Amino acid sequence: MKIMHALAFAGALATASPAAAQEKAAVKPGFVMPTDRPVKILVFRPEVKVGSQSAGGVVTPNAEWTSSARKLLAEALVAAKPGGATEVVFMPELEGENATLLNEYRSLFKGVAVTVLQHRLFKGDRLPTKITGFEYSLGPDVAKLGQLGGGDYGLFIVTNDAFGDSGRKALQVFGLLMSAATGFGGMVSSGVHAGYAGLVDLKTGELVWLNADLKMGGDVREADGAAKRVAQLLEDFPQPGIASAAGSTAARP
Repeated sequence: MKIMHALAFAGALATASPAAAQEKAAVKPGFVMPTDRPVKILVFRPEVKVGSQSAGGVVTPNAEWTSSARKLLAEALVAAKPGGATEVVFMPELEGENATLLNEYRSLFKGVAVTVLQHRLFKGDRLPTKITGFEYSLGPDVAKLGQLGGGDYGLFIVTNDAFGDSGRKALQVFGLLMSAATGFGGMVSSGVHAGYAGLVDLKTGELVWLNADLKMGGDVREADGAAKRVAQLLEDFPQPGIASAAGSTAARP
């Protein structure tokens, strides 16, 4: 099966109507974060992209911004203790077959996430078998990752940021002035700030929660901004002892 690159959703859905909800989350029906035992969440290294956007819309990656953002987001995730986790740990660096296995599951997660985003959360053209429930899985063999990293649940994070440069911002202002003066011209966006996060049960492989936001806040290049981004990524995160409604899907306009 060909795996689609998950960040494609940012470009494809960024053109959606401004009136449409930009944030949505879904939880597996009846899922409850355990309260009768310690819970360790294993974080797979967040996939972070940060760059600048030119007047023409071309995005140029910035290695320094990306490195800084990845570090700050990791620190914010540990401090957040999602779902009241007893401990938040990061998957260690793996080698050989284990590294290959991890990369395969990272790609598989992104493929599954794209399916959820396109057919359940944002598009509305739901797959016939996904109309009522929230049944998605990476397969039971994902338990191997739990054994390697020592976690009960695996947390995947993907963020994509492109900050408009001076030319892009000038074009945005020009578009607004033209629209106000003549009634013609459209809104020119400055920058891209999208992301999503997903939680997987590392014993069963089931995807138990996914949250996506097409217009995120928080400058990930700064500590406060990274903390804000993590808070948004973890909105509607499953809480201990609180079961979700069947087919629960939340939209925040």
